[in-house]
Order: sequence, then structure tokens, then C-alpha cells
Amino acid sequence: MCAAARLKSVDHEVCGRVQGVCFRMCTEGDAEKIGVVGWVKNISKGTVTGRAQGPEEKVGSMKSRLSNAGSPSSHTDHTNFSNEETISKLEYSNFSSRY
Repeated sequence: MCAAARLKSVDHEVCGRVQGVCFRMCTEGDAEKIGVVGWVKNISKGTVTGRAQGPEEKVGSMKSRLSNAGSPSSHTDHTNFSNEETISKLEYSNFSSRY
């Protein structure tokens, strides 16, 4: 990573048909391809939440993916992003599903 690259962190909540359709598994794969770290988790109200961290442009790519893609069986109604901030170092070493 270039020393000049700004690191970003953003929390997300994806709403729609996103549980029981391999959404978390696909999100993990996409995060690895894009090059961001963090986590994703199903929550009791039927949405998927998580955090993504990495270089600013890669976090932007992940935000787009979370808003517009998913697993083949999922359907995203909308995605809420919050707590977006510039960070000095990554908190995670990979991207994983939490339970």
C-alpha cells in the first residue's frame, strides 16, 4: 500500500432479502477481491451489518458493492452507511463473518 493512501473505516447495514441467501459468504469473497478488511454479521432484525476498512478508494468500491450487489439469491433494498472516518491504522487483518 502506498504510504500516501488514506485509510478509511465505515460501518454498514444492508436491508432487504440478505439473510439465508449466502450474502455474508459473497461479501467476504468480494472484500478479499477488493482488498478491504473488517467483518459482516446477520442481526436479529433481518439485516446484515458490518465494518469495512482499507484504502479510501477500495472502501468506496466496497460501499458500491454493498449497495448494488450480493449473492445471486439476495435482493438489496437499501444500504445505510455510518461512522465513516479516516483512520491511522487498520483494526483487522482480514475480512470475516461473525456469528
